[in-house]
Amino acid sequence: MKTMTCKQLGGACNKEFTANSFEEMAQLSKQHGMEMFKSGDKDHLKAMNEMQTLMQSPEAMKEWFENKRKEFDALPNSE
Repeated sequence: MKTMTCKQLGGACNKEFTANSFEEMAQLSKQHGMEMFKSGDKDHLKAMNEMQTLMQSPEAMKEWFENKRKEFDALPNSE
């Protein structure tokens, strides 16, 4: 199990997510983002807009995703 924060994953808060894989971590972050979107959280909406800009370049998005995966892989296991 590894732990990352919303901010580490491109978000806006220090909520922690714990997962066994990067894919699971990304899914937890996505669910949190959807909750924040529905609640209209301004800080998260700003972070989402920044991600939308990044997503317009498939190459930039791929690089961002790979860097986050490397960051996840480098984390110590927290059991």
